[in-house]
Formats: sequence, structure tokens, C-alpha cells
Amino acid sequence: MTVVWVLLAVVAVGVYLSWTAGRLDRLHARVDSSRAALDAQLLRRSAVAQEIATSGLLDPASSLVLTGVAHEARNAAEDEREVAESDLSRALRIVFEDPAQADDLRARPGGEELVAELQTAVRRVPMARRFHNDAVRGARAVRRHRLVRYLRLAGHAPYPVTFEMDDEEPHTLVPGGS
Repeated sequence: MTVVWVLLAVVAVGVYLSWTAGRLDRLHARVDSSRAALDAQLLRRSAVAQEIATSGLLDPASSLVLTGVAHEARNAAEDEREVAESDLSRALRIVFEDPAQADDLRARPGGEELVAELQTAVRRVPMARRFHNDAVRGARAVRRHRLVRYLRLAGHAPYPVTFEMDDEEPHTLVPGGS
């Protein structure tokens, strides 16, 4: 009878470990997909900012600043990406700090579409970052369990890291924020 209980306990532990490894694998896949979505939103935001900067619709100083910062954000190395994206957020807030700047841009031919694209892009970045960081927190919580660490259930998957940046939107681009 003892053999049955031991065998049952071994099977239960095996099922639990298998379930935990599968859950961890799904969490890592979620982290990867949320990071890809965040990267896509960041690239979209920098592309729209660069398009606005090179459209000739902004004053030369604003165009120059926005072009440089958007280019840096698109081409930043992975370890410098958070700083470059934060710089782009700050530059967008500076360029669109004055409500007249956004209104003037909207009044020009093609400007309304560009502002609408930029509004959408700057609104989606914080959401994508939040989803990614939530996925990272979930994966980290499972990876902190002793059994996961001792039995190396995470395999060779890299430890998930959050993406921390300044993603505050320019208040003139927030609907009703002018």
C-alpha cells in the first residue's frame, strides 16, 4: 500500500512540475510577443515623428530636434533604447508644448492626418509598455519559486526584463487636452 502512495506522490509531483514548466513556457512566449508589440509601437511612434519633422509643416528648429531624436530612437542599440525613447517622448512634449503648434500643424494640408497618426502612436506606446511589463512581472513571479530555480524549469530562457521609459504624452495631443 505504501508503494501506491509513493507512486501516486511521484506522479502528482511530476504532473505539477510539467504543468509549471508549460506555464513558464507560455509566460515566456507572452513576454516575447508583448516585447515585439512594444517594439512595433515604438517604431511606429518614431516613424510618425520623423514623418512630421521632415514634412516641412513644422518650424525648422522643431523639425531639426524632432528628426534627430526620432532617428536616434529608431537606431538605438538595445541597451540604449530606453533612454532614446524617453528622449523622443521629451522632444515630442517640447515641440508640442504650445497648443498653437499642434493647431497650426492641423490647419496645414495633410497636417490633420499626421497629428491623428501621432496621437494614436503616442497613446499606444504606454499601453504596449504596460502589457509588456505585466507579462514580465508574471514570468518573474513564477521564476522566483524555489522548485523552478532548483530544477531549472526555465531552461536557457533569458531572465525577462521590464522596459522603463518616459512615455508621458504631450498634453496638446491628448484628446481634449489642448
